Amino acid sequence: MQRGPVLRNMIVFALPLLASGVLQQSFNSVDVAVVGRWCTKQALAAVGSNGMIISLIVNLFIGISVGANVVIANAIGRRDTDAVRRACRTAMAVAVVSGVLLAVVGSMVARPLLEMMQTPADVIDLSTEYLGIFFMGMPFMMIYNFGSAILRSKGDTRRPFYALVAGGLVNVALNLVFVLGCGMDVDGVAWATVIANGVNAALMIWYLVGEDDPYRVKPRDLSFHRRELMRELRIGVPAGVQGMLFSISNVFVQTAVNRLGSDAVAGSAAAVNYEMYCYFLIVAANQAVVAFTAQNYGAGDIARCRRIFVCGMAMALVSSLVANLGIAALAPAFVGIFTADAAVLPFGCIRVEHVLAFQFIASSYEISGAAMRGLGYSMTPMIITIFGSCLLRIAWVHILFATGYTFASLMTIYPVSWALTGLLALVAYRVIARRAYSHITAARHQAAT
Repeated sequence: MQRGPVLRNMIVFALPLLASGVLQQSFNSVDVAVVGRWCTKQALAAVGSNGMIISLIVNLFIGISVGANVVIANAIGRRDTDAVRRACRTAMAVAVVSGVLLAVVGSMVARPLLEMMQTPADVIDLSTEYLGIFFMGMPFMMIYNFGSAILRSKGDTRRPFYALVAGGLVNVALNLVFVLGCGMDVDGVAWATVIANGVNAALMIWYLVGEDDPYRVKPRDLSFHRRELMRELRIGVPAGVQGMLFSISNVFVQTAVNRLGSDAVAGSAAAVNYEMYCYFLIVAANQAVVAFTAQNYGAGDIARCRRIFVCGMAMALVSSLVANLGIAALAPAFVGIFTADAAVLPFGCIRVEHVLAFQFIASSYEISGAAMRGLGYSMTPMIITIFGSCLLRIAWVHILFATGYTFASLMTIYPVSWALTGLLALVAYRVIARRAYSHITAARHQAAT
């Protein structure tokens, strides 16, 4: 991360991240495809509509794993092996505790959240069943994500990908066995996902136990080190709250979709799969910018940090633009992979044309926010996202509720909110980068004198 061509090294780093994200999303997408093809459209709506709630509850702790990534990478840049060791052990302790907490809380709030979102009556029982089973796998998911953050901080994005390949194969196989072989419904695809997440976690534990010091983490080593925990939380909690609030705004949008009936819910669920897949192009660049910036900022290399931002923005914009427009041009064919229902298909196509086609705009705030977090500033991108996306989307939904709306008019809020948030984030990045780099310059001047 600290030497060699920036763009090439970032691409090499990001490609396994992209593949990992695609595979992780494929767990839910395979669930959606299986129930969409071999079960009822109510089952399709039940599985697909749960994504917003899952993101809402999980994103807080995934954000904290970003904090662990930054803290460990920064310590690597400073060559502080004791800090690396303490941060790794703290991160995995947080993973175990948060996973158990999510499993308990998630199962308790599943149905109340679905009722609050006005989930259609013919879908809510199946949605509750799927969500309750899904949350049983939260400890596995947290172990995988925090373990991946540790490996990414040292430049290893390949082994997390290998773990997901194994889990993805297990998920596909069990989906078909449980649904086609055993006659199960949403419960079958939910259990397949839980077991697949267990495979991911087991492989991650194996990787970390076999790591060299200071990255090695054994179960008996799990502990909370106050200084590292506070730093991980200072960076990670705002990132997690940002993701959580972002999901809350999407829950409001999903509530509006639910009021349009199960056909709209099912069509939206089918189209969202492509939004998630394409977003991983941006997320992979985002995570590369976080890790590369944190290490090079820790090493005091200002020029390389600036190149990292430019390269990361180019990666995210170009790759997502090509993918977004390519899928939008063939919307009926792509949505048709998940459903053949003539009443459901038009809703999926509308979402692709009104949301996915403009998703590349989100690169502006994702990469700017990643660079700010790599520099140690996590609160600012959170605040920008709250005002630029969350509040705007919630206000938009309330206005539409009062005036009447169509599915298409509801979807237009996504590109509008992405553009506004991106503009604010770019301005904030310039201000924060100037401030952060001035600290390095001042420290060098002081050392010289």
